[in-house]
Amino acid sequence: MDHYDAIIIGGGHNGLVAAAYLARAGKKVVVLERRHIVGGAAVTEELFPGYKFTEFSYVVSLLRPEIIRDLELPRHGLKILPLPSTFTPTENGDYLASWDDHDLTRRELYRHSPKDAEAYDEYARVMARAAKAIKPIINLIPPDPSSLSLRDLLGLFKVGHYARSLSEKELYMIAKLATQSSADLLEEWFETDALKGTKAASGIIGTFLGPRSPGTAYVLLHHYMGEIDGAFRAWGFAKGGSGGVSGAIANAARSLGAEIRVNSPVGQVIVKGGRAVGVALENGDELRARVVLSAADPKRTFFQLVEPKHFPDEFVTSIRNFRVRGSSGKVNIALSELPQFTALPNEPALYRGAVSISPSIDYIERAYDDAKYGQISKRPYLDMVFPSMIDPDMAPPGRHVMSCFVQYAPYDIEEGWTDETRNTLGETVISTIEQYAPNIRRAIVGMQVITPKDIEAIAGITGGNIFHGELLLHQIFFLRPAPQWADFRTPLKGYYFGASGAHPGGGVMGAPGMLAAKEILKDGNW
Repeated sequence: MDHYDAIIIGGGHNGLVAAAYLARAGKKVVVLERRHIVGGAAVTEELFPGYKFTEFSYVVSLLRPEIIRDLELPRHGLKILPLPSTFTPTENGDYLASWDDHDLTRRELYRHSPKDAEAYDEYARVMARAAKAIKPIINLIPPDPSSLSLRDLLGLFKVGHYARSLSEKELYMIAKLATQSSADLLEEWFETDALKGTKAASGIIGTFLGPRSPGTAYVLLHHYMGEIDGAFRAWGFAKGGSGGVSGAIANAARSLGAEIRVNSPVGQVIVKGGRAVGVALENGDELRARVVLSAADPKRTFFQLVEPKHFPDEFVTSIRNFRVRGSSGKVNIALSELPQFTALPNEPALYRGAVSISPSIDYIERAYDDAKYGQISKRPYLDMVFPSMIDPDMAPPGRHVMSCFVQYAPYDIEEGWTDETRNTLGETVISTIEQYAPNIRRAIVGMQVITPKDIEAIAGITGGNIFHGELLLHQIFFLRPAPQWADFRTPLKGYYFGASGAHPGGGVMGAPGMLAAKEILKDGNW
């Protein structure tokens, strides 16, 4: 029987980050991944000969700079290529674009609204200040405000000290952003529908909420916290796709001594004497360790890998009520030619950034109305990138790949997810794009449609929720994943939790894995 200092369940990017940090501290670590490939939802696969796709997660913005630095990820193959623009075609045949050239963007906004052009820079400054003000919380271990333990009291002191360092204006701004809807926030600033719609879209990604739902302004701020090479609020595409990010982290972990096993699904955590002591694989093999860290989602971590009887009733109730309903799908398309957008034909710069089908807040809210009642949105919000234009290795010469994030595609649709409803989702996406780029249909060489059920089945994420749980006010900081258990420990001794369902949340960020590893090292179970 193999013995380790730490076993990590799940080779998603958080599990790999945790493994790298533990191995860096000299611990004997093994990562157990159920699939044939590491990365979880951050993987790149060749779905059609010569065409490579980032199947699920596709952009990088939130990966913590300290992780890139500590693990020397560029040395292990990480290369992030910027996405320099966002293009939003509108329903009247016009468009709104933002470019990496500030003067061009300002001129473009001025074309639509001189008032918005004036407000835009100030809005960007306010949001950047809010993101910078809230960023220290990302690396704080959430203290339990009901606890009198020294660790939690010190944690509360740190939070209080941080709050005191903020100006009155910053405190009010954070309180407002935490509770407001993205629609209300944006309507205070702008009048151009396409600008408000495109900005509001960042507030609904991965949530079962519409832009007029309270709390979505915080989700917008969460997406605003991205850093790439120190450039605040930059989005990028990794060389080789999201699998390039996971691959670099895996390379770093291996170089530090971590062992990574694929095709190794864990059946259950072995519990003896009220403590996690190892895992049993589905093939019957057993591995022992001093600590076990789950990098799976909360439901899998606490209800499937371990019997709920090992946890207090209150904790079980909290995890049962943790909202993980998937609301988004993905359509990956192999193309013989690029779609030609009638609003701005033959503009090469357009394809090196994102194309957003978000012409107004009302458009997205109507898409949400369908989802509320168990339907695929008739006209969904789409966020599209063309990875082959940024990294030519993703497709054969002269051909292209296109990645479409789709919302809303609810996990629980009225008819249930079948081959027929999956085809309906694909057709809905193509007919939506066709309104703006009429040549799309003839350009399709192959297409993969991923529903929340597919995300659950392939990536192993309960409910198909890309964040492992919605970023709602009652599911963040010291309430994520459950009150009193937001410090990466669990009620079962020796069993830790460090995935997107933990603080500070989802996205290709790596912070939950890093923070969980640091807490394991602090506990000194060695």
